[in-house]
Amino acid sequence: MASTKNLPLTLNTEKPFDIDGLSWPSIGTKQRLNETTEQKNERTNKLAEAIKTILECIGEDPEREGLLKTPHRYAQALMFFSKGYEESIEQIVNGAIFEEDHDEMVIVKDIEVFSLCEHHLVPFTGKISIGYIPNRSVIGLSKIARIAEMFSRRLQVQERLTKQIAVALQEILKPQGVAVVMDASHLCMSMRGVQKPGSSTVTSVMLGVFREQAKTREEFLTLIRN
Repeated sequence: MASTKNLPLTLNTEKPFDIDGLSWPSIGTKQRLNETTEQKNERTNKLAEAIKTILECIGEDPEREGLLKTPHRYAQALMFFSKGYEESIEQIVNGAIFEEDHDEMVIVKDIEVFSLCEHHLVPFTGKISIGYIPNRSVIGLSKIARIAEMFSRRLQVQERLTKQIAVALQEILKPQGVAVVMDASHLCMSMRGVQKPGSSTVTSVMLGVFREQAKTREEFLTLIRN
């Protein structure tokens, strides 16, 4: 049985996450990850005051009945939407990596995720399909979905989110290859700008044999389409 204790202490800075699972850029992430309950409440109250200012700036009256509790409600909601900043790869995996003589493709598909576009702070939602070919180590299936959830519950762009998931699994398992495909809809496209509801964006990252071997890549794409 392998464990995350065997992982290297640092990763190449060009990769999209550090070994503790913190995405870049994330200057305040460690502070949030380690803060006390009192500090967490202070953060939420500070955020609520900022939201009250936003309401005033858009022409609303934050003192009217319907909006009195909105700043605090939205502050709590935003903290939940971004709860991935309070999690790390080591916490998620929690030793659930096992020695297994299996060298065929493992796929978890249609994982629903919700994220916030870092350019406009509006949601984008979609489904992620993840596959890997083990190299004597496998990971608990639920951990794959949780890794996707952790990275999605942060301010994101879809391209980076897709890459973070793929690189994380590649670093954790050292498999023969990893493939990640994401199909998502962005409210910043349907509610503003070009205003094209119903459009979707597809991103993919192929590592190892999925990148090097067309037959393996095509098998994965066929399986997630069916």
